[in-house]
Amino acid sequence: MTEGALHCCASGRTHNVAVAQAETAVMLERIEPSRTSIARRWSRPIGGPFIMGSDDVRFPGDGEGPTRKVTLGEFSVACHAVSNLQFGHFVRATGYVTDAERYGWSFVFETFLPMATRHAIGSRVASTPWWVPVPHAYWAQPDGPPSTILDRLDHPVVHVSWNDALAYCKWSGTRLPTEAEWEMAARGGLERAIYPWGNELVPGGEHRCNIWQGRFPDLNTAEDGYAGTAPVHAFKPNGYGLHNIIGNVWEWCADYFSAGYHRTTTADDPLQGEPSANRSLRGGSFLCHESYCNRYRVAARSSNTHDSSSSNIGFRVVRS
Repeated sequence: MTEGALHCCASGRTHNVAVAQAETAVMLERIEPSRTSIARRWSRPIGGPFIMGSDDVRFPGDGEGPTRKVTLGEFSVACHAVSNLQFGHFVRATGYVTDAERYGWSFVFETFLPMATRHAIGSRVASTPWWVPVPHAYWAQPDGPPSTILDRLDHPVVHVSWNDALAYCKWSGTRLPTEAEWEMAARGGLERAIYPWGNELVPGGEHRCNIWQGRFPDLNTAEDGYAGTAPVHAFKPNGYGLHNIIGNVWEWCADYFSAGYHRTTTADDPLQGEPSANRSLRGGSFLCHESYCNRYRVAARSSNTHDSSSSNIGFRVVRS
């Protein structure tokens, strides 16, 4: 989790980066690419120059700017995040075990837990006490036992770490977007806009994304129609045909996280490859609120450790 600013995201697992990288390398060696084509809707090919970042500094430690001109090679983006149904196909084909399963727990937002469970689990992170480390919470039991994904197969898969996302990409013949690719795709062809559809959050009173309404963290009025995750195809798509590119779930990117990203990476196909403790996240989630974690803007950034997972982190894929 990006430090030094108000945040609704779960804290990261404290894990040795070198060990995590070694474990990931061993895990990836065992994944065989799928021999059949994976059904997925793609954007049209996009690329070229665009203005990246923001000069409106909301959280200085996040490194959202300064704005600059960036040029990208051609790529296509999945129209929606990887769903529970899609991730299930991957697990059945490979026998893959996620980090949340290997650790035996993952973070769940306390609103989705029975009161008895909340009281039974006393250990919390002081800075974000609404996150509960729930035993046996993982992608197929998103709220912990006895929850199931059978009624949300078209929702984004959650409780996936960066490592898990990378494994899915190897199997499906895709890759994670760089931060620059993610932001270009999120902007949908609009220059310097705050959101994927323009500068007004609720144009004409119409909700365009799944975020928190009410008073965070104790009252969610769910005026956008969803208290938790929404189906991956919910809400109108942006100019490139992408659904839920902000809100709903955070999405992993390929880059290591650096607060100096805009000052240190190149202008052509930038990628932060200098190793750090965290990997980048983009897009915000259903828990973001303007009074607290206002990171559902296209230029907003966050991060977490390679092996961290929670009920509001997922991913989408790209292809060159």
